[in-house]
Amino acid sequence: MSFDSAPSARRRIGVVTTSRADYSHLYWPLRELASRPEVELGVFVLGSHLSPHFGSTVTAIEHDGFPIQARIECLLNSDTDTGMAKTIGIAILGLADALTHWRPDILLLIADRYEMLAPAATALALRIPIAHIEGGEVSQGAIDDQVRNALTKLAHVHFTSTPTARQRVIAMGEEPWRVHHAGAPSLDHLRRSPLLNRAQLEARLGISLAHPTIVAAWHPVTILRDTNAEADAFFAAIEQAPGQLLFVYPNADAGGLALVERTRALASRRVQTHVFVNLDPVTYWSLLAQADLLIGNSSSGIMEAASFALPVVNVGMRQQGRERAQNTLSVPAEPAAICTALARALDPAFRRSLAGMQNPYGNGTAACTIADVLQSVPLSELLIKQPVPVPAAALPSECI
Repeated sequence: MSFDSAPSARRRIGVVTTSRADYSHLYWPLRELASRPEVELGVFVLGSHLSPHFGSTVTAIEHDGFPIQARIECLLNSDTDTGMAKTIGIAILGLADALTHWRPDILLLIADRYEMLAPAATALALRIPIAHIEGGEVSQGAIDDQVRNALTKLAHVHFTSTPTARQRVIAMGEEPWRVHHAGAPSLDHLRRSPLLNRAQLEARLGISLAHPTIVAAWHPVTILRDTNAEADAFFAAIEQAPGQLLFVYPNADAGGLALVERTRALASRRVQTHVFVNLDPVTYWSLLAQADLLIGNSSSGIMEAASFALPVVNVGMRQQGRERAQNTLSVPAEPAAICTALARALDPAFRRSLAGMQNPYGNGTAACTIADVLQSVPLSELLIKQPVPVPAAALPSECI
């Protein structure tokens, strides 16, 4: 680990990133914070960023020039829920030292990965105010749902992706002045990052994007005891899909390594099937702009694909309850239902019907909102939350 404990008159803002997925969402908020003279930025890197198996994506953060305050090795080489639980504990040990030595005024966390419980618990013990992005959303088919809600209650400032999510956070008892509707920061890429054209994208990927090109993103369903219980149906259907398949690696969850093996086995016997360990944000969003379809159970099929009016077949229960636009066809994890949805999604008439659609997750202006609030929110008022008034109807009769 490397630490910098020198005092600073600027506002210290720490940001935690654990994987390629959350870093792609955090890139523009990080860029916005780094550009402000009043802010001293520090990035805490842990989880799969430091794993060669997942592409050692810490190199992307280094390349982008963000100041890394600590690299915290914590991800076990495991494919079990026990490994996930131990990863949280190991992360807390490393973060306790890191956040003590470089103590931020605010610690920014994002989304719902289980690893984010570690910095939240550590910041709580150290009395460091927490800001949280993407609270108030719903994904009932993953432990992410409970993680997200826990982070919301531990946080002191909130940035939600949709108006409905903001109302849900307030309904959880958070004071309205703390809750800001910012939009999803991943969409800032679509407005601020230059996307690759088709020829550039083909050169970057090393393949020709023949029609139809289908992006497949499948992750373990972590709410189930068997996190890959829905995988049989998905792989049975996807093997019959027309055209070429472009798989991206699953998350570092219990069952993820088994999915990698299964995906590579499919690629070995099915022509025009390609597997990518990691795609940087610009390459990935450029692929969504050029692809004909996205299939799987990834949140990117719901949050980002809508900005391209890209047809999506959302399979199974992982994203159950999440707000979605009309480009998303949600089906149970059954081969026949998946194949039927594939055919409908690839029908040109369905794609035409999406013309002019709006993405409910925003328009690509989240980073400025997030940075403005983090830079200006009064620190003295953050740690102590006001209790939610209890309705009289909920009180026992002897208390009234």
